[in-house]
Amino acid sequence: MTKNTEILNYKQVGTGPHIVLIHGLFGSLENLNMVAKPLTQDYCVTSVDVRNHGNSFHAGTMQYPELAQDIINLLDHLNIEVCILLGHSMGGKIAIQVAIERPERITKLVIADIAPVSYPAHHLRIIEGLQAIDLAQVVKRKDADTQLAPFVDNIGVRQFLLRNLALDSQGKFAFKCSLTDISSCYPQIMQANTLPSNKTPYQGQTLFIKGGNSDYILPEHKEAITALLPNSKAKIIQGAGHWLHAEKTIAFNKIVTDFIST
Repeated sequence: MTKNTEILNYKQVGTGPHIVLIHGLFGSLENLNMVAKPLTQDYCVTSVDVRNHGNSFHAGTMQYPELAQDIINLLDHLNIEVCILLGHSMGGKIAIQVAIERPERITKLVIADIAPVSYPAHHLRIIEGLQAIDLAQVVKRKDADTQLAPFVDNIGVRQFLLRNLALDSQGKFAFKCSLTDISSCYPQIMQANTLPSNKTPYQGQTLFIKGGNSDYILPEHKEAITALLPNSKAKIIQGAGHWLHAEKTIAFNKIVTDFIST
């Protein structure tokens, strides 16, 4: 029995030991397809949509203990006793919180380009731009891109964000993610991971994978990382930014498989 009647939307492929993949802010389970696909040869891979994202339920709070509980509820729902967790960005923070809350369920952690620290608000222009899109004027995806361009100059980032648009039952474009909830919960998403008073640091093997061109993991974050995840190490992928799994897929996947298979 789960503690929450609402279960995250998920996709499960492959057989073998369980690995669960958690996407980042404004993403969906499809974002980690290039990571999931090769893993399905040896693992049962479960990709999830975080609450307020993709086809999962919408909710007015996104504290990390709540987001972690969503994952735990899904593990219970799928009868997954133990698994490896891999999370990118916000998904990495969720994975860390799950490991802290339920260490006996997590055999290894892979954290892609995020630290368990608080970050300054740096998505406000993106949120403003997405909320400014007049969907009544969107006949094709290019129309939304044109409206978003004054707010987000990087075309790759715009294409990523606009994957959240889908045709509804009336054939009109609508956002799958809940912009309202993500916007109101944004300060929570930027918060650091916390260690509950009745919990201890996660002792399992943890691998941080950093994009060489990204500033999400910095030397000054080492103390916070060690405090929560003392058995951790890091790999850097040179020439990659924050979306390192998409930019350097082969290198990223090799690092992941080498770590989880040993």
